[in-house]
Amino acid sequence: MAGNTFGKLFRLTTFGESHGSAIGGIIDGCPAGLKLDFDKIELDMRRRRPGQSVIVTQRKEEDAVEFLSGIFQGVTTGTPIAFSIANTNAKSKDYSHLKDTYRPSHADYTYDAKYGIRDYRGGGRASARETAARVVAGAIAKQIMKDISITAYVSSVGNVCLDKHYTELDFDNIESNMVRCPDTKTALVMEEYIRGIRKKGDTIGGVVTCVIKNVPVGLGAPVFDKLHAKLGMAMLSINAVKGFEYGSGFAGTKMLGSAHNDRFLKDFTTETNYSGGIQGGISNGEDIYFNVAFKPVATLMQKQDLLHKEGRIVTEQGRGRHDPCVVPRAVPIVEAMAAMVLVDAWLQARTDKI
Repeated sequence: MAGNTFGKLFRLTTFGESHGSAIGGIIDGCPAGLKLDFDKIELDMRRRRPGQSVIVTQRKEEDAVEFLSGIFQGVTTGTPIAFSIANTNAKSKDYSHLKDTYRPSHADYTYDAKYGIRDYRGGGRASARETAARVVAGAIAKQIMKDISITAYVSSVGNVCLDKHYTELDFDNIESNMVRCPDTKTALVMEEYIRGIRKKGDTIGGVVTCVIKNVPVGLGAPVFDKLHAKLGMAMLSINAVKGFEYGSGFAGTKMLGSAHNDRFLKDFTTETNYSGGIQGGISNGEDIYFNVAFKPVATLMQKQDLLHKEGRIVTEQGRGRHDPCVVPRAVPIVEAMAAMVLVDAWLQARTDKI
């Protein structure tokens, strides 16, 4: 199966399935001499792991990372960093009824049609459990670029939207609530909304916003390696993501060019930053900000029509442990993918000129 490696200079290859013995990854291209803060890696893993609150899946996984190579006495050696995360709480019997059926809006049918075989236990390789490996790599990437700040948060759940620009928010509030919204009042409304959706056995989507500060000028490259294109690819590779926009995004289509243009100031900053910190595919030193849209989780705790591989429709009740809304746990995943894009571009920029 191709497509398991992300990045050019800082590369992550992930492996494993949701209900296999373990998931993990190999990071290649991490510079030598980086003293790792393992507490920061563990913190990001805790933010992503299941069972962390009553509004997410209740699968209980500690997500303890075992590093197998590439680190000596807490310092990176420049060789591949291999790591493993054990699956300790898989309940494969919850998925036995899916052996011969295809769920709506899942990867069941497409995997079977493409490969002629699939691991139906928890979605196998298509499961969002794979993203735990991305969080490990992203946590290391963040430590390479110590001056760059990457912060993501939940800005909407269904129709409950945070009606504030990121410059008006206190990011210190993000981890103070289950939904990871920096506005406490809005967070409470989101939490109650998700609880209500869960009681109905249904699901809901939402948006994660990410803000990257202290970005040096010159990251990204023409023509196909534009920084925003890399960010878009990274975000759209995350499970359940349906949309990506940066800067003014789709709202910018309703503006006149005379209003939308970012006028330069004498200190080489811009007055408005509708460009989202990127011009011509290259960072301009302003904040990079973007939105990532997540669909409702496809597994419902209610009856749905499934397609049997013999071509008949069968009705099944949803089983297993699933998120009614993925966006609270997606926050560290968005940060991780952004960090890998940024560190890849940062390493590339060091070779772009003498």
